[in-house]
This record gives sequence, C-alpha cells and structure tokens, in this order.
Amino acid sequence: MATDVGGNQSVERALSILRVFTVGRSELRVSDIAKLVDLGLSTTSRLLATLEMAGFVDRDPISGLYRMGLDIVSLGGAVLNLHPVHREGRQIAQNLAAEVGLGVNVAIRREGHLFYLLNFEGRQAPRSFTLAGQHNPLHATGLGKALLSGMDHEERMQVLRPVLQRGYTPRTITDPDELDAEIRRSRARGYFTEVEELALGRACLAVPIRDVSGDVVAALSVSGPLSAIDLPNREADLARAAIEAADSISIGLGYIGPGYQGSAYLYEASVEEPR
Repeated sequence: MATDVGGNQSVERALSILRVFTVGRSELRVSDIAKLVDLGLSTTSRLLATLEMAGFVDRDPISGLYRMGLDIVSLGGAVLNLHPVHREGRQIAQNLAAEVGLGVNVAIRREGHLFYLLNFEGRQAPRSFTLAGQHNPLHATGLGKALLSGMDHEERMQVLRPVLQRGYTPRTITDPDELDAEIRRSRARGYFTEVEELALGRACLAVPIRDVSGDVVAALSVSGPLSAIDLPNREADLARAAIEAADSISIGLGYIGPGYQGSAYLYEASVEEPR
C-alpha cells in the first residue's frame, strides 16, 4: 500500500508540473517550476528528468529552460480525434470560418469552465495561437451561455456560484438574475451573443449543440474583433450561418428532437424556468 501511495503521489506531482506550462510562460527554470508546484529542487529535477525521457518536456541545452514536449501533441491529438463532437464538428466549423471570415470555435463544458475542442481562424480574425485545449469562463462568453442554456437556475448556480462574481470587463454579467434573463431571451431566439464581456474589443455569437438524448453537450461560436464581426449589421446573417452549422453537428450526433424545424434550438419564450 505504501508503494501505491508513493507511486500515486509521484504521478500527481508530475501532472502538476505539466499543468504549470499551460498557463503563463512557455519556458521555465527548474527553480521556477519548483516554486510553482511547491516542491523541492531535487524532487522537481528528478520528475523533470523522467518527463523529459518520456518526451513530455524538452530542455533547451543552452539556456537550461524547460518547455512542453511534442509528445504531448500526440496525446492531445488522439483525445480530440476520438471525441464525437470533434469528429462531427471539425469540417463544419472549418467551412464556416472560411465562409464568414471570422473565428469559429466549438467548446464543451468542464465543470465551471468551457473547454475549446476546435478553433479555426477566418481571414478577418487571425490569431497567433490556437484556442483548442484552453479554458474560459462560462458566464462571460457566448459559448458559455449557450452551454448553460440546457440547465435550470439551480443547476447553473451550482456550477457558477464559486466564479460568478468575477468580472472580466465592466460589461461582464455577474448577477444571477440578470444572467438568467439573458439566457431566457437568447434561448428563445435560438442563439447567444457576447459583446466585450470577456475582453474589450471582441464579440461572439454562439449556438448550442445537442446529442441524441437532446442534451446540450457543446456549443459553436463565431467570434472576432468588433469591427470584423460587426453585429449591428451582420447579426442576422451570422446567426443563420451559425445555427445551420450547429444543427448539422447536432444531427451528426443523432439529434432529431421534438419541434425540429431546421433549427435544433426552438424554445417557447413564454415558459419560465423553475427557480
């Protein structure tokens, strides 16, 4: 039993070292890593050496700095390729990005955050990095609101209570009742918007994706700089394109639920949620 506990602890420590590289700087000294994971230098060095042999971290021979190894990409690619939403959504999202010239993202919910499965760039919304694998808050994004739309008030609050009070810009919705009202309004029209709630100068329009059981399992968004997405003039066209794309993914996942009429997300606007 003692050996099992020690082995488990080593695995947990190694994973905590890998997670350090997912936020902040991409290259770190051993001493920086040790401080961030609260381990001794010798333990950290030993774990890094093991991770380097496995190809999960690389060490620059000149600077001595560590960074994520390319073998991590192999694992990540295998996980994504096996995910049904990724399989059904990849080509559809890529085509949509080319059509509208904006960024197109597909995300799922992981506890209190959204997790990006897909990210494609349009010519009007270039990025120097990929969003796939990154996290963002649910309450401050169009994707997050779409993911929350399949829950009632109590379910949403259970997920959001620890993080809802955090505002990212002056426009972030942090009031539970205001968020409920926003979700009801958006759910009735079939799509969700976010304008400068997560980052100034950016906006998005998102639509839920459902599986064969009718549950909201993912969401698709069109996003970009305010000047490019131009919601005052493009909202109707972008909503139509995003709904069609999300519908196609939902159909691929087996959804043909009640009331299906070319949009998988028809709701009765007058129906109030249980509180």
